[in-house]
Amino acid sequence: MKYVKFGRTGMDVSPICLGAMGFGEPNSGFHEWVLEEEESFKVIKHALGLGINFFDTANIYSYGASERILGKALNQFAKRDEIVVATKAFMGMKDGPNSQGLSRKALMHQVDQSLERLQMDYIDLYIIHRWDYNTPIEETMEALHDIVKSGKVRYIGASSMYAWQFAKAQHVADKNGWTQFVSMQNHLNLLYREEEREMMPLCDDQMIAVTPYSPLAAGRLTRDWSAETKRFNTDKTAKEKYDRTKEQDQLIVKRVAKIADEMGILRSQVALAWLLQKESVVAPIIGATKESHLNDAVGAIDIELSSEAITYLEELYVPHEVVGAI
Repeated sequence: MKYVKFGRTGMDVSPICLGAMGFGEPNSGFHEWVLEEEESFKVIKHALGLGINFFDTANIYSYGASERILGKALNQFAKRDEIVVATKAFMGMKDGPNSQGLSRKALMHQVDQSLERLQMDYIDLYIIHRWDYNTPIEETMEALHDIVKSGKVRYIGASSMYAWQFAKAQHVADKNGWTQFVSMQNHLNLLYREEEREMMPLCDDQMIAVTPYSPLAAGRLTRDWSAETKRFNTDKTAKEKYDRTKEQDQLIVKRVAKIADEMGILRSQVALAWLLQKESVVAPIIGATKESHLNDAVGAIDIELSSEAITYLEELYVPHEVVGAI
């Protein structure tokens, strides 16, 4: 594995990140298609064997079960100083006051809860999962700075917001001498490219590490849409993201298939290679639930697409309704 620097930091990460949303408890009320502990361990151990050292989860994934499974596996199979663990906060973990959002009270509580579930002394990358319209950004950024200075977190990142919001947060932190975000986890793939309008140029300019989620559009870029899976049929979040534009998106999927056939590679590798050629993209987040998914993803790292292939893949895209930033 050839490791890369994480944006403008000195931290080394694999150019593929294993996303842990697929690990948890099917009966938690989050996603019914997730893997339970035993099967999750197989995927996590295989990732480590391939040299993947970057792992992403969130407190909300299976309401804490993902963090518990990921932490247990990494504590058993990995060297803590060599791996990079990211988790997130914002979503409501239960009904009740102060159980969600990015207030100082919520963040201070949730970071401790995540550390307890992960059974770790620190989190490498602590990410705000969404923008909190109900909390002053000054309160959020100062709380995150204090969490970093406490030693509980090494770096902070953001996810799914508008570029003006991200720029405002960075300005507030800079003005007050607080810790700034080093990464942006946004929604970006061949079927959804709205981030290219403002967020990606901002990240390119500021050397922000971009770690796109849903890089394969929840599997829609990897196969014909007639090949249904359990996740395809039950993932309501993915349906909300992609079903409204399926007619125009399927034309792009056909082009992905054509390029894959011409190059003798997999469709998933075409989609990942397209992402990896972007300046600020450091590590797409792969929500692997099979060992083969990781093998395929790692195989995409050294694939280079010609400028002609990139144009062919991109030229049919039409503007989409913004999804993710809320």
